[in-house]
Amino acid sequence: MGEKQASADGDRRIGRRALLIGGTAAAVGSAVLARDELARLWWRAPGVEKPRVQGAVDFRGAQWVAASDANWRRADRPDDYGIDMVIIHVTQGSFASAVKVFQDPGHGAAAHYIVRKDGHITQMIRELDVAYHAGNRAYNERSVGIEHEGFVDRPEDFTDEMYAASARLTAGICARYAIPVDREHIIGHVEVPGTDHTDPGEHWDWERYMRLVRKVPSASA
Repeated sequence: MGEKQASADGDRRIGRRALLIGGTAAAVGSAVLARDELARLWWRAPGVEKPRVQGAVDFRGAQWVAASDANWRRADRPDDYGIDMVIIHVTQGSFASAVKVFQDPGHGAAAHYIVRKDGHITQMIRELDVAYHAGNRAYNERSVGIEHEGFVDRPEDFTDEMYAASARLTAGICARYAIPVDREHIIGHVEVPGTDHTDPGEHWDWERYMRLVRKVPSASA
């Protein structure tokens, strides 16, 4: 009993000291978080936000089709949130069905781009803004999401045209934001922490895809 009491008292004394130190650290941490939050919100002041042109696209040749406002959050990336990742998705359905659900305010999710089997690219959310595509807030804020028409269990859906067009798109994104062209920064939805998704699946040819991305002149090293 005596040893247990002494031990408990010792722990309590250490706990008080740690609490004081921890409290100071927490205060400093709170100040840093507050500063970071202010830095992210600076653009909300009148006249600060970057100019926007209705229907403008970030990738030349993409067709603009707006997603529902409920499926993304207005931002001013990369000034408020740095972009250092591209996330590859598969729609698990047709191109038309993906566009439809991304325009549905009740869906709660959308990606920046959809790549069709024939290589056509549709942009639905500006890269400036945060798309709800990864199922992880931090990853949403730091990434650009690209959907690909098809099903994960049908390798024939991943056509030559799709791979080539998507590789050009990803290379352009990487060049714009100085994102390294590697598998730490170009990942599948399945690799996002906390997700229950499996896309792009085992039939997505990562070796081929990364080789194509690196071949594009605008790709970063």
